[in-house]
Amino acid sequence: MRREDNISKSCESPRNICIVKTLAKLGHFPSKTSEKEAWFLSPLRSETQASFNVSLVKNLWYDFGIGKGGSIIDLIMAIKSCSIKEALEYLQRDTISFHFNPPVKKIDLRKKIQIITLGSLEHSALLGYLKSRNIPIEIAEKYCKEVWYRCKSKKYFAIGLENNFGGWELRNKYYKNSSSPKSYSFIDHSSERLLVTEGIFDFLSLIVLEEDLVNSSDLIVLNSLAFIIDIKNIVSKYPEVLLFLDNDTAGEKATAALLNFSDNITDSSSCYKGYKDLNEKLMLG
Repeated sequence: MRREDNISKSCESPRNICIVKTLAKLGHFPSKTSEKEAWFLSPLRSETQASFNVSLVKNLWYDFGIGKGGSIIDLIMAIKSCSIKEALEYLQRDTISFHFNPPVKKIDLRKKIQIITLGSLEHSALLGYLKSRNIPIEIAEKYCKEVWYRCKSKKYFAIGLENNFGGWELRNKYYKNSSSPKSYSFIDHSSERLLVTEGIFDFLSLIVLEEDLVNSSDLIVLNSLAFIIDIKNIVSKYPEVLLFLDNDTAGEKATAALLNFSDNITDSSSCYKGYKDLNEKLMLG
């Protein structure tokens, strides 16, 4: 058996060791947690705002401040500045007690969003919401649907943008939801240029502000900054990538992380400098 195969086999079990529990053992505890992710002050550098993300579903980490991530093995190598062999030896001591178990999916359907119907945007409340955000209806209806869904036994309606795996990002005046599976949205215009925005209204605002640019480009709507890891391979295939992420701490750190992926990426947030995001620029500019 080749040495590479031996290393691969030896990594299989340690990769399943829980990152959150291992960080706790090292004295690092989350600043914020949700059902799917945890945020830490980075164990790899000094910072005052948590930008170190751990997926509780995939048991993977990503440090937005340095644009690097990976498995528990990669993390131990980075924290302890050690070789893969030394990292494996360290992790093997806790293979049993720190084994990673993905969150158990809740079976209670009353708490799960269930899509009921999809249709054209017609409800007066949704049309009024679009108008309040300065988004022309004819632009929204080209990419979005009116989505009726059930959550906790009640029916709701929202503006919906479908993501890459068939889930829906759902927005109305009062709620911001998404149905499973959650992912980024990809809009294919058969272009060699890619535009990246954070959310639905950033995307729709960009169309209003730069319609020709959008129509001649492919687009990714992240729907969550956590998905910058997932789009890494897509981004690397384009000769030109323009980023339109929010002008806040999280958006700036995500931009910095993406800029580290490749030399073909450009930060285009200067076009709405002084505003939090593209929609604020559209509404107030």
